[in-house]
Amino acid sequence: MENYCIVEPRYERMGYRRAGRSGILLSEVSLGFWHNFGADAEYDVCKAIVHTAFDNGVTYMDLANNYGPPAGSGEETFGRIYYESFRSHRDEMIIATKAGHDMWPGPYGEWSSRKNLIASLDQSLHRMRLDYVDIFYSHRPDPNTPLEETLQTLVDIVRQGKALYVGISKYPPSMAAAAYDYLEREHVHCLLYQGRYNMFTREHETEILPQAGDRGVGYVAFSPLAQGLLTNRYLHGIPEGSRMTKSKFLRPDSLTPDLLDKIDRLDRMASRRGQSLAQMALAWDLRLPEVTSVIIGASSVAQLEDNLKAREHLDFTSDELYEIDQILGNNPLAEKCCSH
Repeated sequence: MENYCIVEPRYERMGYRRAGRSGILLSEVSLGFWHNFGADAEYDVCKAIVHTAFDNGVTYMDLANNYGPPAGSGEETFGRIYYESFRSHRDEMIIATKAGHDMWPGPYGEWSSRKNLIASLDQSLHRMRLDYVDIFYSHRPDPNTPLEETLQTLVDIVRQGKALYVGISKYPPSMAAAAYDYLEREHVHCLLYQGRYNMFTREHETEILPQAGDRGVGYVAFSPLAQGLLTNRYLHGIPEGSRMTKSKFLRPDSLTPDLLDKIDRLDRMASRRGQSLAQMALAWDLRLPEVTSVIIGASSVAQLEDNLKAREHLDFTSDELYEIDQILGNNPLAEKCCSH
């Protein structure tokens, strides 16, 4: 029996955007399971975070086979929460997972061969206690597997009923274009492109975002807070136990005096807008109509609730956007410090 009583009304608390040229609406803010939901996380906290997200209209849950640590444990945590709380609400949730990064030992445990993708999805479904996922992503481009093999596998996964839609993540523009063409020919439209997009990482503004818009593909932004840099967490040094002290993806040497100055100036601007820096950074991502949703991580209910308040002030004046561009200058944060 489910042990969760939903708080109503919840859909009025969230905005929803259409995913490209499709019938699917995604919550403007989505919950990601990259961090904070592994085997070392406190289960009751994880459960409270997911409950709070759903109570606030968050419908899109973003996972991947290798989320943890260890790999797979993020999906296991979600599967337990789903089984205990959300089985009767499956049709109100968009659940996504991915495959392509290193997952298990040996030659078949990573990249995007047919063998890997199908085996990985079967494992993910088992861990999450699901019959199907709503979206299955190719998590990264594979330099060795023929692109046609990867894409035909995505097509077959949809036709087998294991996923309703497919997407791609981190593909360069030329490979993304080829993927969109192939999937369209097979009548399995690419629903979403998932990429890293935040104030410090803006490369996708030139090609990927316009391309997705032109092709009717939605865009989901991960790392909208640049791994916590676009918050006030690091304004006064590196706190003990913060992500920078334990993550291989966010290095202490990235916190240069120049970057700290930019974060401080952005924080002061956010205060003038009546927002936290995190709220302003999320709103800044959502200023673009091509952005369907932003994925946030949360280590506590309070952090999640603070981030959700970004939706209370999504508008920017032209002067504010100009000021942000002036603060950021021409030296955005190096791409390598925020991998996913």
